[in-house]
Amino acid sequence: MNDAKGSAASHRGLTVGIIACAVVAVIGVALWMVQLSGGMIQTGMRNLDSWGFYITLFMFFVGLSAGGLIISSIPNAFGMKGFGDISRVAIWTSICCTCVAIGFVVVDLGGPLRLWELFVYSNLSSPLMWDIIVLSTYLILSIVYLWAYRREDAGKMSHTAIRVISIIALVVAVGVHTVTAWIFSLSAAHEFWHTALMGPWFVASALDCGTALVLIVVIALQKAGRLTIERSSMVNLAKMLAVFTCVDLYFFACDLLTSGFPGGEGANVVAMLVTGPLAPFFWTQIACMVLACVILFVPRLRTKGGVVLASALVIAGVFCKRCEILVGGFQIPNIEFADVANHMTITNWESGMSLFGYQGLVYWPTPLEFGVALGVVALGGFLLLLGLKYLPLHLTEKTA
Repeated sequence: MNDAKGSAASHRGLTVGIIACAVVAVIGVALWMVQLSGGMIQTGMRNLDSWGFYITLFMFFVGLSAGGLIISSIPNAFGMKGFGDISRVAIWTSICCTCVAIGFVVVDLGGPLRLWELFVYSNLSSPLMWDIIVLSTYLILSIVYLWAYRREDAGKMSHTAIRVISIIALVVAVGVHTVTAWIFSLSAAHEFWHTALMGPWFVASALDCGTALVLIVVIALQKAGRLTIERSSMVNLAKMLAVFTCVDLYFFACDLLTSGFPGGEGANVVAMLVTGPLAPFFWTQIACMVLACVILFVPRLRTKGGVVLASALVIAGVFCKRCEILVGGFQIPNIEFADVANHMTITNWESGMSLFGYQGLVYWPTPLEFGVALGVVALGGFLLLLGLKYLPLHLTEKTA
């Protein structure tokens, strides 16, 4: 009887969440209309900070989506014991995060009608076009992957076919984040971005934050009585998260050591992160990820609550890292810009800064950007909760 009440309560909770996300998404759309009518000048972005909060969140959600698909594909691709229903939840979270990532590209374009220009005037030599192709392929493949799982559950698809799709999905998932990294690393004009380690950075961050998101979702579903997971599966995922986080920190440390070693050309990048305007993001990232590793590596701390806390810390750390990469890339140019300084070219022009004081001037989003971004994220939450409530994800319901 108590299980039945718990199940009903979880249904009501999902319904309330769906309605709340829908309301916030509608508000976000209304704010986007304001942005379209008044132009991108209403945002904090300018010529010398041409990307901002929207592209930061685009990077972040591409990582969340890729990580979810990777951890659901690895067991099948290599013939290992999988994570059961967790894999289906991971695929659905991946699909929702991909939709959110695409949504941030749309709001960053300045107008939805520009979408068709990406295809009509496509430049196949541009990493931007590569990303559009691989992201579209990734979304379609994720949907096919979830459909294939449902076919297998119905006995209408062989496990061999699932394994083939898993291998393709794994390659595309790694590729989508690598190509996204190339958008930045192939921009030789920006000191912070121009590094061969940008691809491994992005893939490592996708693995840890994607795994963290899946852990939070499945533990919440188990708490609500909508999913039964084995303790060993949760522990294995937690250990994987700890390893992924350590690898992420390792790649970051390697790049910073190479850049900041005495006589290194990237010492100014390290200074900007460690003691400069981006230091709060940098040290928050390090603190969150190190603390998460401690929680995940110590068995006594690896409780459900501890795993949720560690996962949230990893996600927060990766988000800080995305802010560092996006904003930091514009702060230290490798080329000299034209000596033009006005409200159209420089963020925070109202403070009276000249072009010579630009380095160290950090972009900050406007309230409008925060509102639109919240609306896009709410749309993703709406899709996620809607799928968890109505899609046949093979979740195990407890009955009286």
